[in-house]
Amino acid sequence: MKIFGHRGAAGVLAENTLESITEALAHGVDGIEIDIHRCKSGELVVIHDATLQRTTNGNGKVSEYTWSDLKKFRTIEGYKIPLLDQVLELVDAQCMLNIELKGIGTALPTIELIEKYIKNSRWNYDDFILSSFDHSQLFQIKKATSKFKLGVLTEENSTQILPVAKELNAYSIHPPVTTLTKDEVDLAHQEGYKVYVWTVNDTVLIDQSKSYNVEGIITDFPNLAT
Repeated sequence: MKIFGHRGAAGVLAENTLESITEALAHGVDGIEIDIHRCKSGELVVIHDATLQRTTNGNGKVSEYTWSDLKKFRTIEGYKIPLLDQVLELVDAQCMLNIELKGIGTALPTIELIEKYIKNSRWNYDDFILSSFDHSQLFQIKKATSKFKLGVLTEENSTQILPVAKELNAYSIHPPVTTLTKDEVDLAHQEGYKVYVWTVNDTVLIDQSKSYNVEGIITDFPNLAT
């Protein structure tokens, strides 16, 4: 079972920061999950919310600021907001990277940027899973290329998204641990999909996920799972 650090190591250090990602790497994770939005000047910004106020000292929508503006803000803990470029350079194919497409219009710029790194660095297509609750963004990627692993995120019973996963020719489904059953995992496996579960934050749920034979968990506390 692979261990993915959720937003780096969000339960230990400020989520979606280079510092949190470094913490996750120190625990030997198999992968790291991050979230991205696109800012006004076009750069891909690593941040979970569409707005700044929950995690930073800024206010308003990420999409309304240029990268030059966003560089001036800090997280509540005092860290800088990173770009996807910076995460790719930091991780440098030491582990897998699950990029969740949060913001509108992030799909095609993301694959364009990743392909530059694949061409010029140690990264390979197999190192990435591109996931989203906004399945339309995954369809944009499918239309553009078949080279990326697509992960279908859901907040509901995972069996309900199997038709979408089939249409996408997806690699994996990503259901919540709170409602997941062994039967759901077995069905997903029968249909040919990997199962990556979020957000698995205690040892009881870690053990449960192992017993279900999921391929991976996404956790705020990689220190508990690795």
